[in-house]
Amino acid sequence: MPYGEQKHQNPDVKRYWEIIADNLHKAGWSLGWVSALDIEGRTISIVDARGYGKRFIVRADEMLSAFVELESNVRSAISCM
Repeated sequence: MPYGEQKHQNPDVKRYWEIIADNLHKAGWSLGWVSALDIEGRTISIVDARGYGKRFIVRADEMLSAFVELESNVRSAISCM
C-alpha cells in the first residue's frame, strides 16, 4: 500500500462493540460512549447504559472491553429482576 493511502472499511461491516450497542439499544437501553485521555495520557473508553430504573457506567482500556463488561452487567441485572 503506498504511503498515505488508507484502507477503507466496508461501511456495512460493524465492529463487535457496535453490535453489542445495537443489541442493548434494541432491548430498550439508552447508551452513550466516549473515548478520553486519562491523567497519564492513555486513551480510555467510557460507556453508559440507562434503562428500566438502572444505570451502568463502565471504564476500560478499549471500547470493546468496555462494551463487553457493560453487556455483562446489564445481563446480570436483568436476570436478578
